[in-house]
Amino acid sequence: MQVNPSFRLVYVPGVTPGKWVRVWGERLPDVPLDLLAVPSGDGERTLREGGADAGLLRLPVDKDVLSAIPLYTETTVVVFPKDHWLAAAEEVAPADLAEEVVFHPLDDTLGFTADTLPGRPAIARPDSTADAIELVAANVGVLLVPQSLARLHHRKDLTYRPVAEAPQSQVALSWPQERTTDLVEEFIGIVRGRTVNSSRGRGAGQSAPEAQPKKAAAGRGKPQQQKAGAQKSGGQKTGAQKSGGPRAGSPKAGGAKAGGRGAAARRGRPKR
Repeated sequence: MQVNPSFRLVYVPGVTPGKWVRVWGERLPDVPLDLLAVPSGDGERTLREGGADAGLLRLPVDKDVLSAIPLYTETTVVVFPKDHWLAAAEEVAPADLAEEVVFHPLDDTLGFTADTLPGRPAIARPDSTADAIELVAANVGVLLVPQSLARLHHRKDLTYRPVAEAPQSQVALSWPQERTTDLVEEFIGIVRGRTVNSSRGRGAGQSAPEAQPKKAAAGRGKPQQQKAGAQKSGGQKTGAQKSGGPRAGSPKAGGAKAGGRGAAARRGRPKR
């Protein structure tokens, strides 16, 4: 197994790796997991440059360089001030935003273009989602984001509603194709919910040797059977000694034979 001093996991805003990090700590307590938070646009670059072993990123990624396993899809919401008229709705349609100024930050994670963004465009694009949130709070316009980002940038004076039929953001586990290490396989197993025994990573390698002593014990059992067989054949030899008992009693046989000659001698004496 390729030995790493630690496992480095990069993640982008809105993604919460906590539950997988806890499982990692239980399963591989001797391998530290280092978390690296980066802006949405820097996750893929960090993996390309070797700054992390794997990452929780938003799709799409360059599939020629990175492998990716989609994990879940987020609901898209629109963020606006609490006293905005949209607050009366349970769900908003893109057509409802036709007269609204809709911000399009440079770190947009929904893949909007100038042609697909609903509503009216702002004069300039905010540098980040955080900057766009500040403008929304100033009641200048509204913002469409994945629900996790709306929660991340929560403010008491803002609220949000789900948007029907809007583009959605997919979160995926990604890693460089050329660096699919055992620890990467271990983390793949964790996010997919594999047990320790079913994992193809480091944990599986540790459980394999348990079967070897049983196999070796089975191999040692054969000579014992042969030895037992030898003892059994030895018993037959002992039986042969029993069959040789008459030879041990040969004095009796010899005595009988001698007695026979004595009788013949007596019968051969002349009568007087």
